[in-house]
Amino acid sequence: MSTLAHTMMTAARSADSGLAGPGELDRYPYAEAPVTERLGAPSWDGSDPELGRVGRRAAGSRGRGLHGQLVQQLGQMIVSGDLGADRPLVPEEIGQRFEVSRTVVRESLRVLEAKGLVSARPNVGTRVRPVSDWNLLDPDIIEWRAFGPQRDNQRRELSELRWTIEPLAARLAAGHGREDVQQRLSDMVEIMGHAMAQGDALTFSRADAEFHSLLIQVAGNRMLEHLSGIVSSALQVSGGPVTGCDRPNDASLAHHARIVDALAAGDGAAAEAAMRQLLIVHPEVERVVPAPREH
Repeated sequence: MSTLAHTMMTAARSADSGLAGPGELDRYPYAEAPVTERLGAPSWDGSDPELGRVGRRAAGSRGRGLHGQLVQQLGQMIVSGDLGADRPLVPEEIGQRFEVSRTVVRESLRVLEAKGLVSARPNVGTRVRPVSDWNLLDPDIIEWRAFGPQRDNQRRELSELRWTIEPLAARLAAGHGREDVQQRLSDMVEIMGHAMAQGDALTFSRADAEFHSLLIQVAGNRMLEHLSGIVSSALQVSGGPVTGCDRPNDASLAHHARIVDALAAGDGAAAEAAMRQLLIVHPEVERVVPAPREH
């Protein structure tokens, strides 16, 4: 096993045991709210009681501390529909409900505003914005939708976007024969192989995510590169609909290797074909493949 493979697998096992790796952001588990009738303006008391005291949480969301946790809590409640469109958000009320300071509330609302989830206007206050205003490509919103009531739609949309982005990226990447990139992609395939042999799904998924992110980054298209976060988010979302990347197996590994070989040969068509095959390794993903929709 290469030094890189050993290092990556060791780091993954440390993270899985709850030990934070260098520079790794804490992850915050989604507390799925019960599906109930949501008529009228929901009250704070009607939400999940576990969402109450954010300070009790051991980990933050993508940002550390109370600020990151409150962003996660409010974001989940908005995306799930517990805080519906045009719902007023009163900072004092939020501070009391979650037992945090005004500064934490203010910073959290600013983050949510940047994501398009809320808007703040003079003499109107802060209100929840409709779905049409949300930044649906934001990694946090992708995650919140994927583990909320909209999970099926979110996963389908992510799969369709991957079908749009990744085959093209693979074709374009074949025209950029950088040896360092080729070696890195080969390393990721090697790591996935070792991880699969040892039943280490966490290391496999991390190497897989880096493989796909790197592939998009070397496609030579900055607009595609800007969308690499979508693919990373899709790979982090577990459950169906699934693609060949979601379950470690020999077929998935073989298709990754074929992509690397095609890139090394500068064969864009073969790289694209291998990527398309990778995205339909499992029979159940056939319903994910984009097709004309009935109107």
